[in-house]
Parts: sequence; structure tokens; C-alpha cells
Amino acid sequence: MHSYFSLQGRTALVTGGTRGIGRMIAQGFLEAGARVFICARDGAACIQAAEELSVYGECIGLAADLSSEEGAKALAAELGARLGQLDILVNNAGTSWGAPLESYPVKGWEKVMQLNVTSVFSCIQQLLPLLRKSGSEQNPARIINIGSVAGITSFGEQAYAYGPSKAALHQLSRMLARELVGEHINVNVIAPGRFPSKMTRHIAQDEAAMAEDTAVIPMKRWGREEEMSALAISLASTAGAYMTGAIIPIDGGFSL
Repeated sequence: MHSYFSLQGRTALVTGGTRGIGRMIAQGFLEAGARVFICARDGAACIQAAEELSVYGECIGLAADLSSEEGAKALAAELGARLGQLDILVNNAGTSWGAPLESYPVKGWEKVMQLNVTSVFSCIQQLLPLLRKSGSEQNPARIINIGSVAGITSFGEQAYAYGPSKAALHQLSRMLARELVGEHINVNVIAPGRFPSKMTRHIAQDEAAMAEDTAVIPMKRWGREEEMSALAISLASTAGAYMTGAIIPIDGGFSL
């Protein structure tokens, strides 16, 4: 790997890192030389995923429920006891809720907003001390928030809270990018289109649904795991040192 993209000596946290996009990014970081912490609510899944990912490098699993401020504080305390600084934070944990417009429940809206927006804010807020210790003019600390093309386009698929939550995350990221740049902390957003995940499994397992889904993607396919990993590595490495406040679609042209 070219030194421009090396993460040797860097430490990263990937929330929701046991599966899907989070796991893709965690594996990519490990392959680039980083030490990676992954977290999720399911402690057993964290341990298992960390063991599986450890073939690529040092991976540590932590159980963390980020659906509340207390959970974010507990995660920050755990990391603070283990680390002197945090170089890379990937806020990937998120959720969705689908239902017809007339019966869409407030509890679904609130759950999506809490995990996709509020918990990201709480994680950044609580982990700022560790990120500040890492950042320098030569090599800023990195915050990478996982948004979505649903926050850019109007394709809602009856997940009425999801797109607005991701649009809010995009705007929060721009605000934080402006505020934290003077402290040598870069904030950028990856806005994925379709990638294999638990959230999209029902489409991948249905041939007709898959054909219908890819028909509206200009590249006529879903994203590949290594493509997500490569973009995240770019943002976390020297390649992304002069980037902040960017919302980057990786969607095969869907947002066009």
C-alpha cells in the first residue's frame, strides 16, 4: 500500500462495526495498518466480529448502546481508560423504519432520529477530548459520518424518517467541520447508495426486487465492499488531510 493511504500507527473507532458498511470500513482500516475498535449493542456479536476481523490486524470489540447519551458517555469512558488519543471516529451506527404514511408511528420517527442524528452528536461530543489530543496541522484527527443518498435525493421508500435524519446528519457535519477545523479535526460524510447490509438483505434475496432496484442506478449494480473500504481509507489517510465538510456520494450515480 502506498504511504499516502497508510494508517499505520493510527487508532480508529467504528460504531456499528460488526456488519454491513461498518464492518467493510473496519476491515479496510485494519488492512491499512490501523488498530480498530468496533462497537455495537450486541456484546457477543462484537466479540465474534472482532475475532474474525483480527486476521487483518488488531481489532477490539466493545459493547455499547448508543441509543442514549448515557451510552455515549460510557463508551467514551471505556475508550478513555484504554487510549491516550483517538485518531479516527467513524459514526456508522444507524437504523431505519418503514411504514405507510398514514400509519407511520411517532415512535419510529423518534427512534430513527435518535440513533441517526442525536447519538452521532453525543458520540462526537463525548469523544472530542480524545480527538483533540490526536489532531495536528500535519495530520488532523478525522470524523467520518455515514450519511446516505437518501439525505440528498427524494426517494423515500416509505422510510419517512430516514432521509430527513441523514439530511440532518449532513448539515450537522458541515457545521462541525467549520467549527472544529481550527482544532485540527476534519469532519466529512460518506453518503452511500446501495451496498450489501442487513437493511438491504430483503432486496438482495429477491431476484425481481434486485432487478428493479438496480434499474434506477446508472451503473446498474450495487456497491462492492472494497469500494466502501477504499473511500473510507482515503478520508482517514494523507489523501483526506485537506478535506473537510465534504458530503461524498458513493452510489453508482444514483443521486444524479
